[in-house]
Amino acid sequence: MVTDSGNPPYTLILASASPRRLDLLRQLGIVPFTCLAADMDETPLVRELPRELANRLAEAKARACLAPAKTLLPGQPFLVLAADTVVAVGRRILPKAETQTEAEACLDLLSGRAHRVFTGICLASSDGIVRHRLVETRVTMKRLSSEERIRYLASGEWQGKAGGYAIQGRAAAFVSALSGSYSGVVGLPLYDTSQMLAGFGYRTDAIP
Repeated sequence: MVTDSGNPPYTLILASASPRRLDLLRQLGIVPFTCLAADMDETPLVRELPRELANRLAEAKARACLAPAKTLLPGQPFLVLAADTVVAVGRRILPKAETQTEAEACLDLLSGRAHRVFTGICLASSDGIVRHRLVETRVTMKRLSSEERIRYLASGEWQGKAGGYAIQGRAAAFVSALSGSYSGVVGLPLYDTSQMLAGFGYRTDAIP
């Protein structure tokens, strides 16, 4: 890591246990000091909009990891990076599918129509600065045949995925159009993340 002159040499902590987000960070040439997963209830609040949920959970995850980060790095400047991805059709928030029934219901709803993926990003620093950004991506999925649904459900790729699908896997063949951030749909918008890190003076070879 390299920092701008006069800025503290922040150590980066990823507030996620997601291997996808870790792999995405590596595309920027970043390997975080450690990964901390915040265990929290991700149930939407009453009348909470998809964009509000993504922002709220990203910030909550970052703040939840501040205390453990201070224990790991006492007296050292650090940044906690957190993100949360929400898939929505209109105002309807789709679950992170845990059962095949949930995944099947998601595919039924997404098949042959456009939906939106909201990814909230939050950076919280050891000196009390909290910044967040929301990235919205429009994804259109082709109309799925019964055989395509059966085969995708059998693959198990949907497990734990927002909206019941993983765009970086077999579901890529279902996406007919995308407007926005592909990496945001995977779980971490790289352009926006790199810009936010640069705002803290955090530099890597991939962030000029």
